[in-house]
Amino acid sequence: MKKVMVRTEKDSLGEKDVPQEAFWGIQTQRAIENFPISGLRAHPKFIDSFVMVKKACALANKELGLLKKEIAEALVQAADEVLKGLWRDQFVVDVFQMGAGTSFNMNVNEVLANRAIEILGGQRGDYKLCNPNDHVNMAQSTNDVFPTSMRVCARLLLEELIPVLKDLEISLGDKGKEFDKILKSGRTHLQDAVPIRLGQEFTAYSLTIKKCRERVQAVAALVEELGIGGSAVGTGLNTHPDYRLKVAGYLKDWTKINFHCAEDLREAMQSNFPVATVAAVLKLVAVELSRIANDFRLLCSGPLTGFAEIVLPAVQPGSSIMPGKVNPSMAEMLNMVCFQVIGNELTVSMAAQAGQLELNVMMPVMTFNINFSIEILKNSVREFTNRCVKGIVANQGTCQHYAEISPSLATALNSYIGYASAAEVVKKALKEKKTIPQVVREEKLLSEEEIKKVLDPRALTEPGLP
Repeated sequence: MKKVMVRTEKDSLGEKDVPQEAFWGIQTQRAIENFPISGLRAHPKFIDSFVMVKKACALANKELGLLKKEIAEALVQAADEVLKGLWRDQFVVDVFQMGAGTSFNMNVNEVLANRAIEILGGQRGDYKLCNPNDHVNMAQSTNDVFPTSMRVCARLLLEELIPVLKDLEISLGDKGKEFDKILKSGRTHLQDAVPIRLGQEFTAYSLTIKKCRERVQAVAALVEELGIGGSAVGTGLNTHPDYRLKVAGYLKDWTKINFHCAEDLREAMQSNFPVATVAAVLKLVAVELSRIANDFRLLCSGPLTGFAEIVLPAVQPGSSIMPGKVNPSMAEMLNMVCFQVIGNELTVSMAAQAGQLELNVMMPVMTFNINFSIEILKNSVREFTNRCVKGIVANQGTCQHYAEISPSLATALNSYIGYASAAEVVKKALKEKKTIPQVVREEKLLSEEEIKKVLDPRALTEPGLP
């Protein structure tokens, strides 16, 4: 077995060996040993966000004459390398770690410091050239860097989710137009109701997703407010008065998103209202997506013993034992994602209320859950749209049949023969297995011309009196 070469580093607790080839240092090594919890690592976009903030801080401190030019430039180069995808295996702290995210902050500090040391011509661990705390973490605290990066990451991920929701909205709207002439029976309480057009159902789904997308866009603005510069307790200790404005300005320029300084740095550190609100909106989006997925599963049920009003694309065999069986796989997948997102919101809510005084230390679990929710929503909605919605086909004959035999057609008779008499027509139709028009003819309740006019299913799908 190959012997692992180590270097010995020292912190306030003592000495510890670190793998010689690692860019991380002693505090990260302690976190590796202390928190072997889930095996889960930070979301790639969170690494990007954190490193981007560190880069902005280095440039701001350089401009203000607080960080030596050569050290700042080495840190910027190291950060740019990470942003291009290098050294990603060096961010090794578990998502379940010490409060506030100090372990992850130090992981980033040590990786950037050791890479900067190499750029400056030194050896990893030679912190006289570039120190994780004194240089990389200059004018910062985990307490302002972590929540700032958490908000930046959430905003960047929402930027990816919004167009995916828009595509689903458009695709459902397209199906609404395609199916607009297809009559079917409406259903309330899962029982037959008055006629509706299949296209009307899909148009309504599209409008729901539009409202969801608009709420996501609205709440995204909340996480554009950043508490960087608050340092330890929101007072800005050890920071230049212009520092936070410069950091926010860099982030705005690089992302083209309106990142700006919080009105009150204490409030930004105490409260995670913006992140909790994003989680709440994502939960509501998941509720609506799950409802639509459930409708699709009902509408395609069968194909011989269910509703069978639509056919979903067959994406893979549905059974290991029943040949030819096809399941609503994409809708089932979306359901499960929605359940996860709904559960994640509870975690975020519990973490958000767990803050005390000047800091909420539960941010690591918040950022993990919010990032996870946005990521799986984005991916699941994209695949649901492309592999399911866009390929839906209507069973027009089945829809028409249900529309014509539905006993709820009798609702149109209320204005002519009254509710009680119409109810008798329904009872007879169900008992004798006849259609509503057949019973009306037999009972001579209306003329043929009136039957054609009053019981026209298409006319019953729009506002108006029979």
